[in-house]
Amino acid sequence: MTALKIPTPAVMAGPSRLTARPARVSGLRAEEVKQDQHTVTQGRQHQDIEKRDRAQAAAALDAPKLLAARRLAVATCPYLAVALHAIAIVPTYAVPTMGVDRHWRCYVNPAFVSAHAVRDLAGVWLHEVSHLVRDHHTRARRLTDASIRHEAVGRPGSAPLDPGNPRREQVRLNIAMDLEINDDLFEGLPDPDDPNNTGPRLPKGALTPASLRVPERDLFEEYVHDVTPSMVAAHWTDCGSGAHDGPTPWEDDAAGAHPLGDYEAAAIRISVRDAIAAGRGTAPAGWQRWAERYGKVPQDWRTLLGAAFRASLGAAAGAGDYTYRRPSRRSASLGGRLVLPSLRRPLPQVAVVIDTSGSVSDVDLGSALTELAAIARAVGVSGRSVAVYTCDAAVQTAQHVCQAEELTLVGGGGTDLRKGIRAAMTRAPRPDVTVVLTDGKTPWPEEEPGSRVVAGIFASPRSLTRYDSQGTFIDRRPPQWIETVYLE
Repeated sequence: MTALKIPTPAVMAGPSRLTARPARVSGLRAEEVKQDQHTVTQGRQHQDIEKRDRAQAAAALDAPKLLAARRLAVATCPYLAVALHAIAIVPTYAVPTMGVDRHWRCYVNPAFVSAHAVRDLAGVWLHEVSHLVRDHHTRARRLTDASIRHEAVGRPGSAPLDPGNPRREQVRLNIAMDLEINDDLFEGLPDPDDPNNTGPRLPKGALTPASLRVPERDLFEEYVHDVTPSMVAAHWTDCGSGAHDGPTPWEDDAAGAHPLGDYEAAAIRISVRDAIAAGRGTAPAGWQRWAERYGKVPQDWRTLLGAAFRASLGAAAGAGDYTYRRPSRRSASLGGRLVLPSLRRPLPQVAVVIDTSGSVSDVDLGSALTELAAIARAVGVSGRSVAVYTCDAAVQTAQHVCQAEELTLVGGGGTDLRKGIRAAMTRAPRPDVTVVLTDGKTPWPEEEPGSRVVAGIFASPRSLTRYDSQGTFIDRRPPQWIETVYLE
């Protein structure tokens, strides 16, 4: 959570987790067998203690208060609504305050919830979700890897992190990340220190550039150079692996309850980016800069096409609603005293329109189709949910396929993919996502068809624009409403 310089009460102290080694018997001396048995017994005891801790914490947690704080956070920053509701709550006394792991689980100490007002907890919700949406743990890993390679990062000529002291650098990263978040968390909102303001605020002691007397910067990769050894030596609470990517004793592993996958997290970030761009709420400048940067890093075309397709599938799958017909499994983590609704998501319908005019190579088409098929299977979309249309100057075939190898490509004439897109849109059920694979030398529909369209173009943007012999500018690039990935 936000770094607070506070003493840790005894009630918040929790057991360290030990992973029991398998008992080895064959070829061991009696003393070794006895030691292994002791280790296994000790590991089981700690597991029992952890179970009791979770059960006691769930019973003691003021869940309505914590959820009221989340509602206040959503009302204040609606562009973060999807991300806030995606976080699973894990009550435990082992965490001093609140912290998130890289799998989108928030560990909450009931004593911390009881000791703070709803508006303080709302501020903590906004702080913690910022670590996850801004993908701090992945960025921390990149920064550490760059430091191992002895690359200057953040500022020209600057010293990298010290990989030889991971625990110290973990704290250093956490402080820098908190500064990145807190420097403009409430920008454009009523003053959180105004006694008449009932909106979110951070608890006393939260880190800001002013409190540490450092200049305001944009990214934590820049702030990290301002964090001095004396700052690191102070007692700060730990935001968890969802921030610094390091080990934290109270966290579950990937096999624990309710983990969020990487593709789900990517879809959530796309949703937040789009909400900021659409102007939902007053986003601070830091969030606006993040939204402008997100997804613009040059990458291999397969990664770019995959990201666009995943995001479209995530948005389509996310177009559901909450229902009490099947209560959320996360209700159990709250001791069963509060029933939470589950999110019912329809299975996305996908259409793929393939340019078979002859100017796109079979190798390129095969690579793209294999990539799309793998992503579709990974998110549970396959079989009758994927319709493929081969098209040149006319629609040649319409097929339902589960594997790229099953597809029959027919065509070789001129190119007019408007007919393929039109055929896909008249299909029942109507596709949520339509992917068009082409060299771009096709006319495009003038109006939006009513669902998301992703174009993978095997060409550069420059090759689709030219002046004719009369000096007229000809632009064959897709319209703005099509999410376009150039697969050069």
